[in-house]
Amino acid sequence: MNVSDERTVSLWAATEVAPDAVALGQSEQVDVVIVGSGIAGLSVAYELAVAGQKVGVLDRGRIGSGMTARTTAHLSSICDDYFSELTKLRGEDLARMYYQSQSAAIDRIQSIQESESIACDFRRLDGFLFPASGRQQSDIKRQLDAGLKIGVDVEKIRGVPFAGFSDAQALRYANQATFHPLKYLRGLAAGIRSRGGALYADTVVEKVEETDRGVRATTVSGFTVSAKSAVVATNSPINDRVALHTKQAPYRTYAMSFEIARDTIPDALYWDTEDPYHYVRLQPGEDRTDFLIVGGEDHKTGQADDAGGRFAALAAWTKRLVPDVGVETNRWSGQVMETVDYAGFIGRNPGNRRVFVATGDSGQGITHGVVAGLLISDLILKGESRWRELYEPSRKTAGAIGDYLSENATALKSFAEYIAPGEIDSVDKLRPGEGAIVREGLTKIAAFRDDDGTLYKRSAACTHIGCHVHWNSLERCWDCPCHGSHFAIDGTALNGPAVSPLASLD
Repeated sequence: MNVSDERTVSLWAATEVAPDAVALGQSEQVDVVIVGSGIAGLSVAYELAVAGQKVGVLDRGRIGSGMTARTTAHLSSICDDYFSELTKLRGEDLARMYYQSQSAAIDRIQSIQESESIACDFRRLDGFLFPASGRQQSDIKRQLDAGLKIGVDVEKIRGVPFAGFSDAQALRYANQATFHPLKYLRGLAAGIRSRGGALYADTVVEKVEETDRGVRATTVSGFTVSAKSAVVATNSPINDRVALHTKQAPYRTYAMSFEIARDTIPDALYWDTEDPYHYVRLQPGEDRTDFLIVGGEDHKTGQADDAGGRFAALAAWTKRLVPDVGVETNRWSGQVMETVDYAGFIGRNPGNRRVFVATGDSGQGITHGVVAGLLISDLILKGESRWRELYEPSRKTAGAIGDYLSENATALKSFAEYIAPGEIDSVDKLRPGEGAIVREGLTKIAAFRDDDGTLYKRSAACTHIGCHVHWNSLERCWDCPCHGSHFAIDGTALNGPAVSPLASLD
């Protein structure tokens, strides 16, 4: 049984980043050890390798097979939560820095794919924000005003190429971009290796700690990688239990791809003003057929198990706006980490000198990951970065206290679930392919019956801080609503911050 992946398959998944990477087989010494091989981990590794550092990248699964493989790859410099909100919370100077840093990330992607000759379908294009309904025209003006104040290249236009929106007021943002994310990661991996870097797949790191002379990453197999610095880039960090996890929350997002005849709509990025919003882009196909990729219908991780309805809503929205769309080719879901103040946590891990972290993608994981490459490499090599203040992991944002309290209420609700009844009263009621929480005496059990009738019973307590997990029938995994851990049906930890498997009850 392959337990390293969730069940759905993205449009990109067939592209392997480093299929020959093997597990760490002995203890090693490097300059910088990096945990996580998504866009953040490989971007940091690449920048350091270019600077002459010896890097080692460790991943619990295949290289590049985590959440980056589940992105829709909008390369946008526009704040996912709106510049009007970011400015109100953190001021114009930091909002301007956000735009500049995210723009620099897109520039860096363009530069790397050119210098490394990475064929990843990169292209510059416009991004369009359009109102979900006529009642939301005021949103457009507010975002135009907020953008112009901080120097964003934006203008108001009339009409986007969707049915019913030919006369809608909209905003056009210049110099956005998109690409094939795993083809790009494949090129980064090759660039890292050509400069002496090492990539280790199927290597689970259980501990990252500072020592007198540097840092040490310890794997569950007992091997260590010693280094001068460590970078934790695991979507949700595996290396602390509280400091960052209380300032961000995991959200499940959904995506679909459809065949579409070339030139049906212009090649661009599109977002509406719904909450949660929809996001649309194209991916080149073969001959005269491309792929239309649509995402949205987000919810907090572990707080809904209705993926079928969400995909149906996403498909209906797509066909209403693009009536000529063709057949569906893929559907998948992923997880984004939303911070309380809209920017990622990138820099020194709170309380550490030599351990760095990249998390809190806030819906813009690709550009945040590339920012991490630039920012963390500067901190390691030069001791400073021009963007340090904006992304400082130890920051406290006074105006975000409401969101902080709201997001942390999830943990309290989760622990309260331990005294509630099970979803079913006996594992005997589980049909093949079903999972549910069952109470057996004082114990809450995460139970799943495989298609062949095999029954899996594990503790329902997440091994991070003990929150109550929930069944995800789409991906056939257990999701933790508190901090975003995922577990396979046999209890194996698939996504941080949890490292250990759900406890066995056999």
